[in-house]
Amino acid sequence: MSNALLQHSPAAERNQGPILAQLLALLAPAGAALEIASGTGQHAAHFAAALPGWTWQPTDLQDTHFGSITGWAAQAGARNMQEPRRLDVLHDRWPSEGPAFVAASFDLVYCANMLHIAPWACCTGLMQGAARHLAPGGRLVTYGPYLEDGIPTAPGNLAFDASLRTQDAAWGIRRIEDVTTVAAQAGLQLAARHAMPANNLLLVWTHAARQP
Repeated sequence: MSNALLQHSPAAERNQGPILAQLLALLAPAGAALEIASGTGQHAAHFAAALPGWTWQPTDLQDTHFGSITGWAAQAGARNMQEPRRLDVLHDRWPSEGPAFVAASFDLVYCANMLHIAPWACCTGLMQGAARHLAPGGRLVTYGPYLEDGIPTAPGNLAFDASLRTQDAAWGIRRIEDVTTVAAQAGLQLAARHAMPANNLLLVWTHAARQP
């Protein structure tokens, strides 16, 4: 795989270590993971290589990322990472093309830095899809910046939110309270909140009706 195909996100490189530390503390030694909006593929490769007992299924809306995703996996030696699939969270069928994923088949659904650079409807799609595909005892993990009632927003996040809304009026940092409401409508509940570097949060969601 040529390095020319490897897309690189400095933010993904910075945050993958702290996120992995949380995943290692949260997850069992083995399982099946589905990643939504894999982007460059840096997270997928890093996590799959560090979690050899897990199968890691990367997905993205844009197949232009697929060469980078497989390239990072090859560089990391992550043989437990599956071929990337095209997935639109707004579709009732996951993935959007090819064989559908089996319901209740993933122990982890992981999604980083998507909610604020996607229309609000994608939050609903993510929560509903995760609820369909999480196995009993499975977890949805979301990562990124959030707004919280009663907690001052960091100046950097305020500036970032304004910048996002300038680029696209449908984008913007989401309120945890709004995300929690949408999650509850899909049958998911917020189980844990972890403060992360650079004013980000890692949130863990569970499906109460499917606890083992």
